[in-house]
Amino acid sequence: MIRRWTLALLAAMALPTAGRAQALADYDYENLSFQGFGFDLGYIWPNKVEPTVQYGLRFDLGFLGPGVRIVPSVSYWSSELKASELGRLADQFNRLPALQERGVTVGADELGTIDWSDFSLSLDGHYAWTTASGLVPFLGLGTALHILNGRGEAIEDTFVEDLLDTVTAGVSAIAGLEFEPIERLRVFAEGRYTLMTDLRYPTLKIGAALTLPTR
Repeated sequence: MIRRWTLALLAAMALPTAGRAQALADYDYENLSFQGFGFDLGYIWPNKVEPTVQYGLRFDLGFLGPGVRIVPSVSYWSSELKASELGRLADQFNRLPALQERGVTVGADELGTIDWSDFSLSLDGHYAWTTASGLVPFLGLGTALHILNGRGEAIEDTFVEDLLDTVTAGVSAIAGLEFEPIERLRVFAEGRYTLMTDLRYPTLKIGAALTLPTR
């Protein structure tokens, strides 16, 4: 699976290098090896839950080929559903035949607080280049597996909880900037936009990564 994701990212990331006539043979997953790790802290603005903090851990596998870096990561966030989303869920409850037969109507306020969390496993490809100032801009694409979990007293053991408890794929567009203030320590800032079937959000994050010494 990692090889397939890597090849898919390569197909997209290799486009900026075409002007340099770089051969596809320059890119090989055998070039990859564990070279470091980092932590990041971000803030997201989802369309269905309240804005919240995101925590991340990333791993540096080095460069697949000229300019193309592979970065797996894991991340986590948790937040409350927005009032508008609670209203949508209440409408779904009210369509149930059992409630309609009894003339019962559920209001959004009766659902209480419903939390939605996301644990994701991502694989990103960055096209990075150096500048005279020492700053390293990068653009990228990412693919991820998102494990979403909904929790709330009113939805426990209902079809709504089943709808919120899903495993789905997502894609991201990435842009960032990093620099190395001291040897083997890289500080970075990154923006990304993540898109899933039922959820989307922009993210702004900052972090630091430690590069392991080479033998």
